[in-house]
Amino acid sequence: MDLNLTGRHALVCGASEGIGRAAAHELALLGADVTVLARREESLREVAGNLPRTDHQHHGWIAADVADTDKLRAQVEALVAGKPVHILVNNTGGPPGGAVCNADIPAFLDAFNKHLVANHTLLQAVLPGMRTDGWGRVVNVISTSVREPIANLGVSNTTRGAVASWAKTLSRELAGDGITVNNVLPGFTETGRIAQILSDRAKATGQSEQQIADGMRKTVPAGRFAQPGEVAAAIAFLCSPAAAYINGVSLAVDGGRMQSI
Repeated sequence: MDLNLTGRHALVCGASEGIGRAAAHELALLGADVTVLARREESLREVAGNLPRTDHQHHGWIAADVADTDKLRAQVEALVAGKPVHILVNNTGGPPGGAVCNADIPAFLDAFNKHLVANHTLLQAVLPGMRTDGWGRVVNVISTSVREPIANLGVSNTTRGAVASWAKTLSRELAGDGITVNNVLPGFTETGRIAQILSDRAKATGQSEQQIADGMRKTVPAGRFAQPGEVAAAIAFLCSPAAAYINGVSLAVDGGRMQSI
């Protein structure tokens, strides 16, 4: 199986922690040069400095706020001017929870800007280089909610679904250029996002976070939450040469929790 990414350049968003950080690590293990992107410069320096590397690999970082799409585009265009990006991993923390009927308009606009608009901005910045080289991988880290909406994550459910539809459309448009576009749908994963969900649900119900976590685990046939590296392994595979004919899919990494096929 060809998993070799030597000579490829990956841009991994949300890479200061959690799934993004784990994905950067896995891609570096496969030989890619990795640029990590997030808001916190100090964390990014540490992440980039600790990525696996050979004498031929060069890793870097970009401190950027995905909500500032004009600046984001300029930063990534400056990056690709020096070295084309062949792999784009779109990964951004989800919006706050709550019932969709209670969400105000700014909450939707903020979420769409940080997810769909930012993803599209990044895609347009890296696409010319992918097309020139006739090779590209785009992987969007979204959520199982694109198939089964999750209670009390109304704005997130709406936004993630839009990203999934955008990705499916792109996958059909770009396949002829040697570019695949896929989504990874993490289930409950040991990240800062799950900590936020536990805290929100504890405040809303009066239960302890431990009680809520135990209840969530009971809904997972595997009986546990995923580790970030388990989701990252799926991302890395979809970015590999071996996955060249996998295009336009949404791959759940959820321990079997979803009821749908």
